[in-house]
Amino acid sequence: MNDLNRSYKRPESVLVVIYTIDAQVLLLQRCDVLTFWQSVTGSLQKNETPLAAAKREVWEETGLMVDSHLQDRQHQNRFEITSPWKIRYAPEVTHNIEYVFTLMLPHCQPIQLNPHEHSAYCWLSCAEALEKVTSYTNREAILRYVPPF
Repeated sequence: MNDLNRSYKRPESVLVVIYTIDAQVLLLQRCDVLTFWQSVTGSLQKNETPLAAAKREVWEETGLMVDSHLQDRQHQNRFEITSPWKIRYAPEVTHNIEYVFTLMLPHCQPIQLNPHEHSAYCWLSCAEALEKVTSYTNREAILRYVPPF
């Protein structure tokens, strides 16, 4: 497929850190890079707001219905797009804007993974999640928004 017919991702995404009242953090293992553990993430679709994308991504990646506990943290990260993800964006695109959200749950819940995106999930203490998570923006969001227990 040539570049004129190719549909590139929008260089805006959401990060949704899901955690429980007692600071258990949900992490998902990517299918395409098995060493990559992360919170819920995903690109905004055409004409989609960050809030709508956060709700959609939580549903698609976990099977959880989002309610009023989803919080827009009014925080954005700007980071360079690197391999292996650079090919998903137009050649002139070098950076992504990530909108940060959190979702607090009363307790750990079973997760319905999307098998095309993630191969495993785990609920970890905040300290364990900080050790396991791959992305520095994800680590910073856990540190900033998951209250110490």
